[in-house]
Parts: sequence; structure tokens; C-alpha cells
Amino acid sequence: MMNRFPPRLSAARRNAEAMLKQTRKKEANSKLEQERERGELALKSARLRELRLAKEAADREAAAASPPAARKAVRAKQK
Repeated sequence: MMNRFPPRLSAARRNAEAMLKQTRKKEANSKLEQERERGELALKSARLRELRLAKEAADREAAAASPPAARKAVRAKQK
């Protein structure tokens, strides 16, 4: 079987294909990393939202359980 490309061209082609393969692999890893980071951010946001809602509910319960604070009478300023 005869090789279609001269040896020098074959080596250049192999090198180019290897570089292309490495570039594609890096791009795939980058996309996976970005997807993982997006997932982590979504989990963090959901956790913080749950904590905020729980705190707001606790604050409402505490406000409902305590008697309303007496308001001070506001005096009009005299000239």
C-alpha cells in the first residue's frame, strides 16, 4: 500500500490534527467547567433564598407574637 502524502506532509498533517484535537479537548473541558460553575451558583442561590425566606418567616412570627410597640406622640414644633 502506498502512502498518499509525502512523509513530510504526513508529519505536518499529524501535528496539525494533534493540535486540533488538543484544542477541542480544552474547549470541551472549559464548557464542562462553566456548566459545573453554573450549577454550583444555582445551588448557592437556592440555598440563600431558602435561608432568607426562613428568616423572613421567623421575623413575621416574632412580630406577630410580640405586642405592638407604643408610639411616642409627635409634638408639633413651636415657632
